[in-house]
Amino acid sequence: MAKATGIGGVFFRVGDTKALSQWYETHLGISNYWEQGAGLTVFQPFERQSSYFAADRQFMLNFRVDDLTALIGQLQAAGIAVETRPDEWDSAEAGRFARIHDPEGNPIELWQPA
Repeated sequence: MAKATGIGGVFFRVGDTKALSQWYETHLGISNYWEQGAGLTVFQPFERQSSYFAADRQFMLNFRVDDLTALIGQLQAAGIAVETRPDEWDSAEAGRFARIHDPEGNPIELWQPA
């Protein structure tokens, strides 16, 4: 059976494409053509009423990261607010999580797998 083999791209509308592209490259190391390392990708629809991410958004980006603690420090040093909930988001099974928002208000979950 033919099947999808991975995410080929993430496309969304924004107000300032140049500035937002630069923000993602500067703070998360993601360029417009991003070569990824192999790893798990979660594809999970959520209930419309879910409060897991911003209620006014239809999507949330989730990025695997190699060192969540170091990345949180870099983001905070750059003046980017980072939300953590260690009691809820740190799991021996799933890993560790943090949440930020890009300059357009899109929610971004940072995930360091267990």
